[in-house]
Amino acid sequence: MTTGTGERPALGPYDRRIARRADGMLGVFNQAGVLEAPDVHVATRLGVLAGDASQDVLLAVALTVRAARLGAVCVDLATIAEQPVEATGPVPWPEPAGWTAAVAASPLATAGVLRVEGSLVYLDRHWREERQVCDDLFARLRRGAPEIDESLLGTSVSRLFTAGWEQQQAAAVAVARGWTTIITGGPGTGKTASVARMVALVSEQLEAQNGRPPRVALAAPTGKASARLGESVAREAATLDPVDQARLAGLTASTLHRLLGWRPDSSTRFRHHRTNPLPYDLVVVDEVSMVSLAQMARLLEAVRPTTRLVLVGDPDQLASVEAGAVLADLVNGFEARSDSPVVRLTETHRTKAGAAGADLDALATALREGDADRAVALLDSGSAAVRLVDPRNEVAMAQVRGSIADAAWEITRRALAFADPEDRDAITGLLDEHRLLCAHREGPYGVGGWNRQIEHLVAERAGLPHLDEWYPGRPVLLTSNDRGLGVSNGDIGVVVRTAEGRLRVVVRTGTETRLFAPTRLSGIETVFAMTVHKSQGSEARAVTVILPDEDSALLTRELFYTAVTRARESVTIVGTVDALRAAIERRVQRASGLAARISSPAAG
Repeated sequence: MTTGTGERPALGPYDRRIARRADGMLGVFNQAGVLEAPDVHVATRLGVLAGDASQDVLLAVALTVRAARLGAVCVDLATIAEQPVEATGPVPWPEPAGWTAAVAASPLATAGVLRVEGSLVYLDRHWREERQVCDDLFARLRRGAPEIDESLLGTSVSRLFTAGWEQQQAAAVAVARGWTTIITGGPGTGKTASVARMVALVSEQLEAQNGRPPRVALAAPTGKASARLGESVAREAATLDPVDQARLAGLTASTLHRLLGWRPDSSTRFRHHRTNPLPYDLVVVDEVSMVSLAQMARLLEAVRPTTRLVLVGDPDQLASVEAGAVLADLVNGFEARSDSPVVRLTETHRTKAGAAGADLDALATALREGDADRAVALLDSGSAAVRLVDPRNEVAMAQVRGSIADAAWEITRRALAFADPEDRDAITGLLDEHRLLCAHREGPYGVGGWNRQIEHLVAERAGLPHLDEWYPGRPVLLTSNDRGLGVSNGDIGVVVRTAEGRLRVVVRTGTETRLFAPTRLSGIETVFAMTVHKSQGSEARAVTVILPDEDSALLTRELFYTAVTRARESVTIVGTVDALRAAIERRVQRASGLAARISSPAAG
C-alpha cells in the first residue's frame, strides 16, 4: 500500500473527478483520488462490452487508462503499488502475480482490448505503436549502408568542421554513413548548431550520387522549436563557404504535424504514411524529447527506407505531454547494443563563453546527475548566472518582480511605438530576452497568478487602473493549429498598436513574422509567464523559474532540468532549498516496454 508523496485532501461528493456510480475496487480507488471519473467510465464500459465484471481486471483497465492520461504507455502491475501515487489514504492493491494472471486470462485480453506482456498491461493501440516503432527502427538498421564517396567526404569534413568540433563532425559523418542517426546531448553541446553543417555535408554526397539538389526537410514538434531550428540553420549557414550557403539557401523548418500533412478528418493520422511516404532524401527532426509514441510511429511509417532520418534531442528533458518518453527509451534501449545509431555529444561549448556559461553548464550537469548538494552549492556561490531566491525573502522577491516588470514594460514600450515592418522581428525578439516559467497553471506558484501580477505591474507603470483584454505589449501564445492562417500551436506573438491606431498581433511563425487582427486568432493565452512544458523548444537570454512547494507532484528533476536549460546567460530559481532538493530527487515515472524491446538480443 502507498499514499505516495503525501496524503491529499479527501475529494468531495460533487468533485468532477468522482464517478458517482462507481463501486467495488473502482469506487475505492476513485474515492481515494488515484483514479478519476474518465478512467472509471472507460473501464466500466469496456467491462460491459466484454462481459468481464472482475473487479481486479476492471481496476487494471482503469489504471492503464490513467497511465496513458499521465503520459505512460502501459502500467506495470508488479511495481505500481511501490510508485508515488497521490491518494487520500491507503488503498488495497491486489497481489501482483495473481492480478497479472487474472488480467492475462480475462475476456478483455482475449479480445485484444488489453495486451499483457509480463507484468506490463497496455491498451491495444499503444502496444501496437510500441511494437511498430521498434520494428521500423530495426528494419532501417538492417538495410545495407548508403553509398559514400570517401574522398568527397574527407573534403567536406575538412571544409565544414574546424578544430574543437570533433564530436559534431563525428555525428555528421555518422549521418552520412547510416540511414538512421540519433544525436543526443545536453545544452551547449552544439546539437542544433551543427545541423546546418551536417545537412551541407550529406547534401554534397547526395548531389554527387543523384545529379540533383537533394530534398531536405527540417522539423520539430512545436512552432517555437521549429522557428529556433530554422533560425539556427540560417545563422550557421551564413558562416559557411558560398558553395555550402547555396546548398542551404531557402531551407526552412516546419512543425512535425505540418511535415506529415494535416488531414481534416483525423487528428491522429496524416497524408503521408507507409503507402504515401514523404518525398525527402534527408529528414531532420529536432527536440525529439517532445515527440510522443504515436507521433514517432507516424513519422517512421512516413519516411522512405532510403531516406536518411536524423533524430536530435536531449533525453533528460521533459517527455511529450502525450503518452511515451520515446527519446529516453531509444537512448536507454540502444545503450548496450553494438549496432546502436546513437551519437552522444558530451563536450559543451558554453564554457568558452566565460564564467556565466560555465556556471549554467555546471548547474545543468548537477541536475542531470541528480547531485543536489552540488546544485545547492552552485546556486549559493554568488554567481550572477545561477542564483536561488527564497520566496519568503520579501526584499529579494521585490527585486525579482522588478526585473520581470522591467522586461514586460520594455515590450509594452516598443509595442506602443510599433513601426511595421521594421519592428516585426525586433519586437518578437524581445520575447526571448526573459522568460518566466512555472510548473503549475494555477495557484500561488502558477502561470495564471503570475500573469495577473505582471499585468498589474504593467498597468501601474502605464498609469492605468487596469488593462483591457487586448492591449499593446500583451505577449501571446497560440494554443491551436489553424492551417488556413498558417499558424501552429506553440507560435508566439505580441499585440502592437500600428501607426493607424489599430491593434494587431505580430506572430512569429517558423522563420516569418506576420501581422493578424486579434479577431482572426483563436486559442490565445497571455504568456508573461508560461508552463515549463510549453517552453520546450525555446530559449531566452534570462530565465526565472518558479518552484512550487516540495510536495507538488509536478516537481521533478526532468521539469527542473528543462526549465534551467532554457537559459542562455542566466537563471534565477525562486524556491526553497527543500523544494530544490525535492525536484532533483524525484524522477518522472513513465512505464514503457520500448527500451526493453530495443535492448533485447532478439530485436533486429
